[in-house]
Amino acid sequence: MFDKMLQISMLYDFYGQLLTEKQQEIVQFYYCDDLSLGEISEQLGISRQAVYDTIKRTEKILFEYEKKLGLVNRFTSNNTSIEEILNIIEEIENSYQTKTEEARVILEKVARIKEIAEEILEK
Repeated sequence: MFDKMLQISMLYDFYGQLLTEKQQEIVQFYYCDDLSLGEISEQLGISRQAVYDTIKRTEKILFEYEKKLGLVNRFTSNNTSIEEILNIIEEIENSYQTKTEEARVILEKVARIKEIAEEILEK
């Protein structure tokens, strides 16, 4: 269940603006605010069944967007690759024990690569 909630949250972060206002509102209530179907139906003045149907339909739409556009998959893949780059950088930094001029130049370049990779991860 946690996996699905995380999945929907990620999909919503990427594709939420493509949903109708009502779909956005219901997904926000259900997944972000953790309200029950009954609480949402009360707040919006619609039936529990309408809330349930909207959630299921919206989930399907979000998964279809991901299937067609693949933004979440690309994002997670890029993050994994950047983390691998950072691990390699750490190995390089640890392997240069001598402080020769050549080592200093290489370590400066490695530090810049590390800086860029960390900036990308923060975005």
